[in-house]
Amino acid sequence: MRTVVFLCEHQDEGSFGFVLNKNYEYTLDELVSGLDDLKKIPVYLGGPVQMDTIHFLHQYPDKIAGGYEIIDGVFWGGSFETAIDLIRNGEIDMGKIRFYIGYSGWGSGQLADELKEKSWLTVPASRPLVFHKKPSEIWKDALRHLGGEYEMMVNFPIDPQLN
Repeated sequence: MRTVVFLCEHQDEGSFGFVLNKNYEYTLDELVSGLDDLKKIPVYLGGPVQMDTIHFLHQYPDKIAGGYEIIDGVFWGGSFETAIDLIRNGEIDMGKIRFYIGYSGWGSGQLADELKEKSWLTVPASRPLVFHKKPSEIWKDALRHLGGEYEMMVNFPIDPQLN
């Protein structure tokens, strides 16, 4: 419900991405041993698949080797250890890196079918949406981008019967 997924890959074999706007109940230091010295870094619920994995999106291709560019200026992964060292040394703006537990995935043809059924609204991905200053507002800003009748949905209650 009101979930925004950043789709990173969409192929015939399957698709994957990360939920951008759902906070996870634990911080990074609570999930990964050896990070007790870090401040409380939020983790987002990337999706229900492989909830034993940590992923990250960032804007530091020159500092974090091994990342894969998803869209202009947004990179997935790379050296986790390097990212942590850069955070420890204060060399990373925490508004330009996000951590996720798990990911969202679809099998062959599954997402295409869901799109045909209009189960999802689509908006072009952008760096400002991925690294939104207020993740709880990403859904509203995505709808505003669609404009028209979709923009009106921003103010709808989750349960329209409560209106």
